[in-house]
Amino acid sequence: MHTLYYATGDFDRSAGRREDQLWLRARLQDPNSRLYPLWRLRHLIAHDVTQANAENGGIPRAMALDMARHGDLVSRADTIILLGVDGEVAHFALDLSGLDEASIAPLGEFQELRSIGALMPQREGALLAYARGLSYWHQRHRYCGACGARTEVKAAGHQRQCTNHDCSTVQFPRTDPAVIMRVTCGNKILMARQTMWAPGMHSVLAGFVEPGESLEDAVIREVYEEVGLRVHNVRYFASQPWPFPASLMLGFTAEAESEDFHLQDGEIEAARWMTRLDLLNSPENDDFRLPRADSISRRLIEDWVRL
Repeated sequence: MHTLYYATGDFDRSAGRREDQLWLRARLQDPNSRLYPLWRLRHLIAHDVTQANAENGGIPRAMALDMARHGDLVSRADTIILLGVDGEVAHFALDLSGLDEASIAPLGEFQELRSIGALMPQREGALLAYARGLSYWHQRHRYCGACGARTEVKAAGHQRQCTNHDCSTVQFPRTDPAVIMRVTCGNKILMARQTMWAPGMHSVLAGFVEPGESLEDAVIREVYEEVGLRVHNVRYFASQPWPFPASLMLGFTAEAESEDFHLQDGEIEAARWMTRLDLLNSPENDDFRLPRADSISRRLIEDWVRL
């Protein structure tokens, strides 16, 4: 299976260097180090235009700035995050959200990853997703959940610690586990949609894992809560980080005991059973369209169509 979008794969995250202050200072002065600026959860993007893709505006690329010309941004950043190293080159994310729009405008165009991620080279999109996930976490954990005091950045952006010495609680980045499941019955797959989605878009079912629940139990519960189906033969498929805002999607397959579904909790607007031929002939319009190409839901569906 090809690496899913937004997964960093074999990228060296250099966890052993996160508290090595001498090494970090040296890398933040190294002209070869690369900086990935974020501004209010948007990323600095360039467009690689060739004759073949000029009509579409080119391929969006992550714009990594070099320390030699843009080292001044380090002192202006709200948060500096070590992403890792590639070879001997360190990669840092810089959250510039505290600057106003006029200050960041000379750098270029900042765009929302969700709107361009599927068009980017996989590794670049994964690094931006990694940076976005950590930046989102930092923005929402500036105060201690135990005593209310301010927190400060530790471990090169991978921890926060309470500044109240009587507390000193250490917080770690969190991600919210969610199951996403391909439910089939014979030669049909269940496709569903929520009201908030783009017109026509359908996907497989999904839901968050609750405390005290196994992933398999979550699959069984969510399917029953959403469409009233009992399922069995629950099997793991693959996982995907989904930083919109902070989820880990855990993919499963499951078999329904019947096709007799009932929309249960109001979360699902509509659902339908579809064959492989139905999906291959998807009109991709406001009546029916497949989920976005960078999602594990799309991978679950395409894998079934190829069976």
